[in-house]
Amino acid sequence: MSQQFHQLQQFQQLQHEQIAIRTGARSRLPVIVAVHSTALGPAAGGLRLWHYPDWREGLDDALRLSAAMTAKFAVAGLSSGGGKAVVVLPEGKELDAGRRGEVLRDVADVIASLGGRYATGPDVGTGPDDMAVIGEITPHVFCRPVHLGGSGDSSPHTARGSLAALRAVARRLYGTASLEGRRIAVSGLGRVGAGLARLLATEGAALTVTDIDPAKRGIADELDALWCSPDEILAADVDVVVPAALGSVLTRRTVAELRCSAVVGPANNQLASPDVADLLHQRGIVWVPDHVASAGGVINAISTELHQVDTDQAQARVMAIEDTVDDLLETARRSGLPPARVAEELALRRLRRADS
Repeated sequence: MSQQFHQLQQFQQLQHEQIAIRTGARSRLPVIVAVHSTALGPAAGGLRLWHYPDWREGLDDALRLSAAMTAKFAVAGLSSGGGKAVVVLPEGKELDAGRRGEVLRDVADVIASLGGRYATGPDVGTGPDDMAVIGEITPHVFCRPVHLGGSGDSSPHTARGSLAALRAVARRLYGTASLEGRRIAVSGLGRVGAGLARLLATEGAALTVTDIDPAKRGIADELDALWCSPDEILAADVDVVVPAALGSVLTRRTVAELRCSAVVGPANNQLASPDVADLLHQRGIVWVPDHVASAGGVINAISTELHQVDTDQAQARVMAIEDTVDDLLETARRSGLPPARVAEELALRRLRRADS
C-alpha cells in the first residue's frame, strides 16, 4: 500500500460521530444524515437527492462526502465540521412537486432531531428553493433564497473559488497567475461549470468544453469554445483539465490518457480510488484536491449565514483559496509529496489540534 493511499484512508476512515438513517414519515424514502466531525464546529454539508439501486449505496455516498466536507472546512480554516445528507430515490422515478415537498420535510425532521449538530445546503438534485422548505421546520439550513435572507445560489462562488485555484496553479506552472491564452478543457456545463467557463473566457483562456447534454453546445458557441465529446475531453491536448460534472472521472485508465499539466476543478470526488492521486503525481500532473478547489460556494454560504460575517469578508475567504493552493503547492514542492497528501496532513493536523 502506498503512503498516499494509506494517508487518504487514514483521513476518510476517521470514525463518524453520528449517522442517522430514517424512513421518512411522509415520503417513506430512506433519509440519511452523516455527521463526520464537529471538532472544529457544528457540521455542515449539502443535501443530495439522487437515484441509487440500493439504500446502502446512498449511505456510502453520505459517509464519503461527509468526510470530504470535514477536509474542505479544515483546509479552508473554517470553524465548521463535515456532514452530508442523502435521500435515496428509487431508480427510474421522478419527484413531482407534492412528493418533493414531502421528502424535504422529512429531511428537515431528521436535521431538527440532531439539535444543531448539522446544517444542510444544496447539493446534487437540490437548490435554494428546497432550502427554503427545509427552513420552515429547522433553522439549521443555508443557501436559502436571497429574498428570505439567505445567500442564494452558491454556484457563482464555487466558480470564483475554482478560478482562484486555477490562478495559483498557473503561477506555479508558468510563473504568472494570468490565464490568458492558456488552453483549458472544461468537462461539465452545469451551473458551476458554465459559470466557470464564462469566467475563464473573460480571462482570455482558450476553451474546449463538453457536457452530456448536447443542448449545452450553445454555451460553447457563446464563448467561442471548441466542443468535443464527453468521452474525449479528458484526453484533450490542453494545459489544464477542469472536471466540473459528477465524480470518479479520474481512473487508472483516464489518468494514463491525460495530456495536460494539471487537473483542477469543482467536481466532487474526482478520484475513482485514492491511489489515483499517486498516479497523477508520478506522471508529473498537478492535481489540486477537489475539496480545496470546489470550496468557494460553501465557504461563502457558511461565512454569511452561519458565521454571520459580511459580504466582503465572505468573498475574501473565497478568494483566499488562491493562497491556500499556493501554500499547498509550495509545501508539496519542498517535501516532494503530492498536493493531496499535503492537504490531508493539514486537515488532520487542524482536527487533532482542535481535539487536544
